[in-house]
Amino acid sequence: MRGLTLLWILGVCTGQTLAADTLPVTIHVSPNGNDAWTGRLAHANAARTDGPVATPQRARDIVRAIRKSTSPQAPITVQLQGGRYELAETLTFTPEDSGTEKSPTIWTNAIGQSVILSGGTRVSPQTEGDYWVVTTPMQSEAYRHMGVGNAMRYPSRWPKQGTFTISGLAGADPKANYRTPATKFEFAPGQIRGDWQPIRDIEVEVLHFWVAGNYRIQSVDADKRVVTLDRPSIRRFTEDGGQKPGRFILRNIPDAIAPGEFHHDTAAKRLRYRPTAEEIREKATLTLPRLRQVVQILGNAKDNRFVEHLHLVGLTLADSRFDVGTKVAGDLQAAQHVPGSVLLRGAHRCRIENCRLVNLGGYGIELGDGCRNNTLARNELTQLGAGGIRQSGGQATSPESLRTGENRIHDNHIHHCGEVFPAGIGILSQHADRNWIAHNHIHHLYYTGISVGWIWGYAPSVSRDNIVEFNRIHEIGQGFLSDMGGIYMLGTSPGTIVRRNVVHDIESFSYGGWGIYTDEGSTGILIEQNLTYRTKSGGFHQHYGKDNIIRNNIFALGREAQLMRTRAEPHRSFTLERNIMLAKDAPLFAKNWTGDGLVMDHNLYWRIPGPATFPAKSFAEWQKRGLDRHSLIADPKFRNLEQLDFTLAADSPAKSLGFVPFDPREAGIRPASASSR
Repeated sequence: MRGLTLLWILGVCTGQTLAADTLPVTIHVSPNGNDAWTGRLAHANAARTDGPVATPQRARDIVRAIRKSTSPQAPITVQLQGGRYELAETLTFTPEDSGTEKSPTIWTNAIGQSVILSGGTRVSPQTEGDYWVVTTPMQSEAYRHMGVGNAMRYPSRWPKQGTFTISGLAGADPKANYRTPATKFEFAPGQIRGDWQPIRDIEVEVLHFWVAGNYRIQSVDADKRVVTLDRPSIRRFTEDGGQKPGRFILRNIPDAIAPGEFHHDTAAKRLRYRPTAEEIREKATLTLPRLRQVVQILGNAKDNRFVEHLHLVGLTLADSRFDVGTKVAGDLQAAQHVPGSVLLRGAHRCRIENCRLVNLGGYGIELGDGCRNNTLARNELTQLGAGGIRQSGGQATSPESLRTGENRIHDNHIHHCGEVFPAGIGILSQHADRNWIAHNHIHHLYYTGISVGWIWGYAPSVSRDNIVEFNRIHEIGQGFLSDMGGIYMLGTSPGTIVRRNVVHDIESFSYGGWGIYTDEGSTGILIEQNLTYRTKSGGFHQHYGKDNIIRNNIFALGREAQLMRTRAEPHRSFTLERNIMLAKDAPLFAKNWTGDGLVMDHNLYWRIPGPATFPAKSFAEWQKRGLDRHSLIADPKFRNLEQLDFTLAADSPAKSLGFVPFDPREAGIRPASASSR
């Protein structure tokens, strides 16, 4: 293999085309390498005249030269030896870095070795009493996170637990349109101090509705207890559509720094971190995030110039940062203003597999305009500022080359995300079609698990024919934001299927903690063979939509209801058939079940304790409306409800209604040996 690599490099240098084009090539990278070397050897030779290169950028350029001078017919592998590679700049790939189907370019770790591509800078602190102190670069925004050892650490938080409630709206009308901007609010004694310095470095995070806005303090009126912020919000500072004020958290407070927290004074270029006892014992390293993106794969979709057949395999991608800026608060649904720390645009048939993405300031991976037929599989994404994976391309009026879709997002473990921008979503698919989102394990987020579609109402949408199946989603919301779903759908989505998912423990702060949620304009969606349980608001909710089919699902143990519907419209909202609804100390139905736009039959209802009640005076009255004429009120006979075993007994009455049993254990990440779709 080394001889073949040498032949390749000789061919590049002489401009000759070699027979070795048909054989694999490996370029080696090592922290102990030298960019003046060829990269043909995994280790330096005895004379130290040749060996691996030192930087990923140099390896990229060698591969570019090979592809420019020859026509490889076998894979080219860039193999990185174990260690940490601190990137001077984002590792960027362009169309000239493309491979082919026969000759992909594969970036991977040496077997059994841990490789970290870092967008941060390791720093050596000085000890001052209980603190580790470092000098930081001059910058306009304080750090929102940094790495300490293998953990992501955050600025000092006030209050230490929970949130403060806004005391008043500082003269704003609580009955105004909910999209009325605000720049100030009232606070209670002891919550905000005007003598904190430097006060402009303190961040105010306002939590309301389904968003979290990030603001800096402009001024504090201590007498009136009013804080004025440096930028307007999009919505008034109420918790939701009512008049109750929202909540807030202060970050980067100069005093009361708890172990595991820091304070950053940008003007003094001074960061104080209070280490934990374990970090002191282990002499943990500090890493300040520096780059916005760690890796970029950038084609030009508008000109049909794509990056193709580029693979990232077995790498750790870490330590990026995202600054909000000075103009907007970022109080947007799904933290959609936050980019991916690994960014793809105009990428076709690229793969990111078996990678670990950690300590990143934004979303983990973003597929932007013109990304098609890519695979994101078996990655772990954790300790992220926003969500895990996001994708969105051209809309209905955009050129075809800008459309994003046919991507495969499967068997990923996405957890403990939204740590800086809590509205981040596990997997966010906006303007994208024909994607396969399957077998992912998503948990411990503050907002929605999976979101598909991005058109409010019935306007044309490119989001269609998406399949969301076999995902395991739980511990979503955690009582932090509102109006969310384990799986959330939005807009017209003909051909989209949501099936065989397991969703549980969805906890909103106020309204809207649903298992599966079809929001405004959701149309043409099939929802079948899903299990949802222990949701705050219900297993299924439709705000408004058209011609959706909900069949053969189990909706159980919702605290407020099992089924909700908000708006009646002069068309068929949905067909609900062959489902099992089980309530315990809660209603079966809630909200609006008026109108004729419902088709419901062959369902099984059960409430513990009885009786089962319906949105009419009785089940018989409900049936007189033409609903559930063949449905039953009966115990579904789950094997062990207390142990959350939803296996049906052989004589379950659900089977007589046509309910087809399914195995919830099939949801989630499959063994590595399992074949993919």
